[in-house]
Amino acid sequence: MSDRLTLGVLGLQGDVEEHVGAIQNAFAEESVTGDAVVVKDLDSLKRVSGLVIPGGESTVMGSLSSIKGIMPGLRESIAAGLPTLGTCAGMIMLARKAYDRVVQETNQPLIGSLDVVVERNSFGRQKESFEANVDLDIPGGKGFNAVFIRAPTIKLTGAGVKQLGRFEENIVAVQQGNVIATAFHPELSGSPLVHQYLVSLARSYRRN
Repeated sequence: MSDRLTLGVLGLQGDVEEHVGAIQNAFAEESVTGDAVVVKDLDSLKRVSGLVIPGGESTVMGSLSSIKGIMPGLRESIAAGLPTLGTCAGMIMLARKAYDRVVQETNQPLIGSLDVVVERNSFGRQKESFEANVDLDIPGGKGFNAVFIRAPTIKLTGAGVKQLGRFEENIVAVQQGNVIATAFHPELSGSPLVHQYLVSLARSYRRN
């Protein structure tokens, strides 16, 4: 087995390059030899030991995942334990159920691997974007600079879901097994801390 660790970013839509850069920074911080690749098909998905589902437009990402035939592979890989980080729209994609604060039901395609109910656009639209310090229950996570852009929140969690962070009364970060989800954009925070946590999960996953 190669000593190199390969992490992927789902590259169908959204802020892909920012996550690629954050993964590379996380490798450097953790002194890990690795590659950050863009995942667009089942073949590339099978080559990664960890995956990021980025922010962007969750409806578009879900539709493209279905059209390109990658949705079943995502569900299967994540169910088998593939460490996965979903951010903002990626958190919506991972949820078992999502609705919009304004239009309510969206009927959008979801991966459904994370036992949570997510409300889209909880803080409003683009002009209501903001930054805030959030204490995350991960190594070094106290006072993390969280960037919220058209951010969702988690309204309901299943029994196996651990809350990793709150902003005011809102759940904004969770973990279930090897799946992590954040309502904010850690790739824009200036810190690779959340991606370092994904790297640590991916290293353990590959060894097993």
